[in-house]
Amino acid sequence: MFDINYKDKICVVTGSASGIGLATVKMLVELGAKVYALDVNETKVEGIEASIITDLSNKDSIDQAFNQIPYKVDSFFGVAGLSGAKTNYYTTFTVNFIANKYITEEYLSKRMIKGCSIAYVTSTGGSNWQKYKKEYLKFINTNTWEEAIEVLHKQAKPDTLGMMAYPLSKRAMNYYTNKAAIDFGSRGIRVNAILPGSTDTGMKKEFEVEAGGEKELISHTGVIQRLATPEEMAAPLIFLNSSMAGFISGVTLVCDYASTSMIELGLRKDQMNVPVGLKLYNTKFMQKQFAKQLEPLNNEKK
Repeated sequence: MFDINYKDKICVVTGSASGIGLATVKMLVELGAKVYALDVNETKVEGIEASIITDLSNKDSIDQAFNQIPYKVDSFFGVAGLSGAKTNYYTTFTVNFIANKYITEEYLSKRMIKGCSIAYVTSTGGSNWQKYKKEYLKFINTNTWEEAIEVLHKQAKPDTLGMMAYPLSKRAMNYYTNKAAIDFGSRGIRVNAILPGSTDTGMKKEFEVEAGGEKELISHTGVIQRLATPEEMAAPLIFLNSSMAGFISGVTLVCDYASTSMIELGLRKDQMNVPVGLKLYNTKFMQKQFAKQLEPLNNEKK
């Protein structure tokens, strides 16, 4: 029988303390799942099995977290992500991509069996991933956490701002979703992702600044002209990991209320149809331009 039943399923959710991750945790608890919530902050939801403080930019922290989770994992929800507006290049890319790749290959590949599922949250900010593969394949082709970090350190400097790491990491995740779906497919393990459009989360202000204002951010929400709610993104994510989607794997599901459709029909310019991994972005001139763009956020801290 096909249903959305999560009763007693072991579910791991990253980025669980806020936004889409928090909405996902709440829905899973209501559906009867046994939820292990991973976040750098405490996840305050009644009914979860455990809130595990986890720094996804740190390999040891991830290892410690999975030592506290049952061996078999039924569903993994890779929700955690950073915009790059408040974090440097290394941290942003590591949390958004390297951590997901490491968890998938080091833990999920060993702890999942036929019928289990993986769903990531990537982004429409990672669109055009098919066209710009050369920018991120060097990360895809690494075999260990240490190799990925080494490649990352060749990509940017320690003080490089994280803005451009966001779209690069999301393009890498979109590619990786398709690759993992093939790698895991013969074992009966499904892998998918949702690509949210602009969503009203705790990072809303950060994305507004990066987009050039609230009006510009909302322009990426298709014909509905409002931000999505976290619940509107959590629902398709939960669907993809349920038996209702039992024959769906390798899908990068765009959830942007026809914003992508507008681009495909020539009704809106595709602002992401540009390279995002150029060394040019590391130059002093470009870093100064990014810093100016982020000034509203820095002024908020004062």
